[in-house]
Formats: sequence, C-alpha cells, structure tokens
Amino acid sequence: MSQMNSARFTDDPRSLLRSNLDELEQRINRACMRARRRRSEVRVLPVSKTVPAAIIRIASELGLCEFGENKVQEAESKVRDLADLSLNWSVIGHLQTNKVKSMVKFANEFHALDTLRLAEALQARLSAEGRHLNVFVQVNTSGEVSKYGLPPQEVEDFVLRLSDYPALVPRGLMTLAVLSGEADKVRECFKLLRGLRDALLDRTSTRLDLLSMGMTSDFEIAIEEGADVIRVGQAIFGPRPTKDRQYWPGLPLPTSALSA
Repeated sequence: MSQMNSARFTDDPRSLLRSNLDELEQRINRACMRARRRRSEVRVLPVSKTVPAAIIRIASELGLCEFGENKVQEAESKVRDLADLSLNWSVIGHLQTNKVKSMVKFANEFHALDTLRLAEALQARLSAEGRHLNVFVQVNTSGEVSKYGLPPQEVEDFVLRLSDYPALVPRGLMTLAVLSGEADKVRECFKLLRGLRDALLDRTSTRLDLLSMGMTSDFEIAIEEGADVIRVGQAIFGPRPTKDRQYWPGLPLPTSALSA
C-alpha cells in the first residue's frame, strides 16, 4: 500500500468497513420502506476508485463481490492484485476508445455507453474475444456541459441502433444527477431517467429496463425514484481526500474515518 493511501486508512479497516456497510444497509432499508419497495430490488455497486487493493480484499472478505472503477488503468492493477478472488468488475466512468481493448479483458459491465463510435469499438473487440458485455446507456439528465452522456431526446434513436452491435447486452440507463444540495433538482434528474426508460419500454421492443442512478450523496432519492442499481463509494469506504469532496456539501459523513 502506498504511503499516501496507507495514511488514509486506520489500523482497523475491517471493523470500520463493517460499520459503514451496516449503516449503508440501514439507509437503503429506510429508503425502500419510504418508496414501498423491496430491499431485494436495489443492487449496490460498491465504487472502489482510489481504494487500494488491500482494502478491497478486506471488503470482499466481508461479502462484497463486485466493484466499480472509473479508470481502466487503475482497475487493471487491482484486477491483477486480486486475481485469486472471484470478483466482478464494472467500469462506471467515461471510456476512451483506446482503452476498450484493456477494459474488455476484465470488465463484466460498462455503465457509460454514450456514442456509437464507442459501441463499434466495443463490438469489434468483444467479437475478437468471443464474449459479450452488459452495458448501460449514459444519459445527461442535468444538462450540464461538464457531464458525459446522451441528451434525453437522442436516447431512443441511440438505443434502437444498439441492435447493430450484438456483443453488447443493453441492461438499462445510467445517469449522474446534478451536483446540488437541493433535493428537488436532484430528484428531477432521476425522474427524467425513469420517464425515458418507461417510454422506451412502451414504444420499443427493447428490454433495457434497469436504472443505474444514485451515489453516496443522493442514493436515497434515487431509490425513491426507482433506482435498480446504486453506485456507492464514499458511504462504504469513506470520504475521498480529493477535490470531488466539494461536490457533496451536505453529505453526512459515515461513522468511519476510512477514505475511498
């Protein structure tokens, strides 16, 4: 573990992780109760970006078996270090086409498909590898120019084109909500994604029905609006000591001092 990373973790990461996971489970259960949903309807995808492989190993011993990574190069190193474990890996961040070959070697799932150029690159490499890949189509529901994802009005045409890429298995839509402390603005992003999914199911033959939405700062709202997959990092591994910490001004810190 590097000096930088080791300084971010306490002497007893196992108990702290367990405490955070217990707290997360309570929050999920409360959100499901408010939404009158079953807990089994919500899948947690632990986001392990910036988390050392040694900490992921401990998390796996506590029952976590899948992890989401933003950067392919970082993920590759962890996949190698943890090759003795039966883990599933998802890539949840923007992907450049020159990283496709590397990602296809280890990823079971990709949450940020938003261009046909990328779909073509994935199809070519997956065909060469003789395998398929579960994908989520990323939608920019906030309208922020800083975010990747398709404009909502382009989603249906894009989804219909995915039949041209049989190695891709469309599973659902993904979004990042607006970075705001105003819950109503965040909720509107999730409502928009759900509406797009419902319209697709009504007007097309696609079974692209899952919603990947919600992170540590807003997953409870996402669950209330129908999230099937929530991508949670900081609530499990603790607040990151990086500049993106500023995006969660109202985030109640987990009980631990662990940092993801």
